[in-house]
Amino acid sequence: MEMKKRISLELRNRTPAEVAELVVDNCRSSDGEIEGLTDEFKELEFLSMVNVGLTSLAKLPTLPKLRKLELSDNNISGSLETLAEKCANLNYLNLSGNKIKELSTLEALQNLKNLKSLDLFNCEITTLEEYRESIFELLPQVTYLDGFDAEDNEAPDSEADDDDDDDEDGEEGAGQLGDYEEEEEEDEEGSEGGEVGLSYLMKENIQDEEDDGDYVEEEEEEEGEEEADVRGEKRKRDAEDEGEDDDEDDD
Repeated sequence: MEMKKRISLELRNRTPAEVAELVVDNCRSSDGEIEGLTDEFKELEFLSMVNVGLTSLAKLPTLPKLRKLELSDNNISGSLETLAEKCANLNYLNLSGNKIKELSTLEALQNLKNLKSLDLFNCEITTLEEYRESIFELLPQVTYLDGFDAEDNEAPDSEADDDDDDDEDGEEGAGQLGDYEEEEEEDEEGSEGGEVGLSYLMKENIQDEEDDGDYVEEEEEEEGEEEADVRGEKRKRDAEDEGEDDDEDDD
């Protein structure tokens, strides 16, 4: 597919000014030049043109907000001064797999003051003696060359950083969930304590009722004994009265 048509398709009903990222990898430039990309893409921050047959960057439009440019696996051998003129805020540039052979070709990148990372994998220039030392000396603003700094420390992976952020969010979420679970456990313990307390009170009430019942039974027994005594006294008196009546009859 031609580059111009591919860019048109990638718009997806948006205007060029609404596009912040544009990927047109593996399409074709008929004459080795950039086609279909204009100054209207003024909000573009990320542009990828991998393996599109570019030999020159002369027709690159002004992209004031462009920060990351992927140009690997093309046939670019020069004209890098265009990058400093059109993409002044560029901080990442991938030129891996191109036709860059000499250090002098990279001198044009000295004007990219914000350039922090440069990739030149599979370019002939990487075979030069003291290649890395020479690049860091030529481009002091560059921190990472081919993924490593001057002390061979690996460049941070932006995707890994994103994963770390997700992990932190996950830990924070887990912490909140843990707090919630602790609250639930406390509520359950409180409920259990309430149930125990209620059971205890009910048990106490039952015991009080049993004690009251015992007291009532004792009172009833005492009343029964008193009634029995009264009846006994009455029978005794009746018997004595009968005895007196018999004595009077004998007289």
